[in-house]
Amino acid sequence: MLRSLASTFFLSIALISAAPVAAAPFSFSTGNPDGKIGTTSRPSSAGKIETETGDDFILTAPTNINQATFVGLLTNGATVSNLHLEMYRVFPEDSNVGRTSGSPDFSTPQVPTRVNSPSDVAFEERDAGAGDFTFTTQVLNNNFTVSNSVINGINPKPNQFTGGDGPATGQEVLFTVSFSNPFSLPTDHYFFIPQVGVNSGEFLWLSAAKPIVGGTGPFLPDLQSWIRNEDLAPDWLRIGTDITHQGPFNAAFSLSGTEVPEPGTLALFGFGLILLARISRGKQQEAAR
Repeated sequence: MLRSLASTFFLSIALISAAPVAAAPFSFSTGNPDGKIGTTSRPSSAGKIETETGDDFILTAPTNINQATFVGLLTNGATVSNLHLEMYRVFPEDSNVGRTSGSPDFSTPQVPTRVNSPSDVAFEERDAGAGDFTFTTQVLNNNFTVSNSVINGINPKPNQFTGGDGPATGQEVLFTVSFSNPFSLPTDHYFFIPQVGVNSGEFLWLSAAKPIVGGTGPFLPDLQSWIRNEDLAPDWLRIGTDITHQGPFNAAFSLSGTEVPEPGTLALFGFGLILLARISRGKQQEAAR
């Protein structure tokens, strides 16, 4: 009988381990652009330093990100030359907390706070040039204007407030990305960062409503968008709170993929404990006979 119970336990482990795990669909969206602001996010190129804009999303289960979209403004006849995508976790993950003032502000000599910012370094990166994904662009509006922009005015404190670089007009463009090398991310809170290289002109990532209207997600907490350039790194500034004193802002993007739930190891562990306890009691009863 005891051998039968033990055999049942180990057979159960084998069956559960071999059983396929259902993958639930995942989708997240901040909704459509609201025309309030556009912010640069680009790799370095001749005469231009690297700049990153990030906005956040939440994963409640391990997830494979298979597709992404975002909406930007191409100004002054800009054409797209390359695309780089990054995922950052939320500070203090992947960050040097020791260089900050510590709780509660986590300020640095360059920025007022790092609370709820992206981390110092990227968690994962993908690049079109490396064959990690393909992308298409679709012009949504040939004459779209944002009320404000942040392009070059990204300064360390005490000069972080500039009010922005003013209105900008260009083509409103939808970018659709399909991954051949998906982002496989564990449960956590992340920032999504697209960097668009252009020939002439600028790429500006368009803002979306905050709080989110018409999107999908979990949204809480919904953090505002942040920005930095390579001179400010590893620190970040809040676009609305620090630079423009407007907003705060979200950025227009969406992500989709599949959640990959982990096996029911807790239930299996509990079953194993009960079974092993029964085996132990059986041995004690046999010894007492």
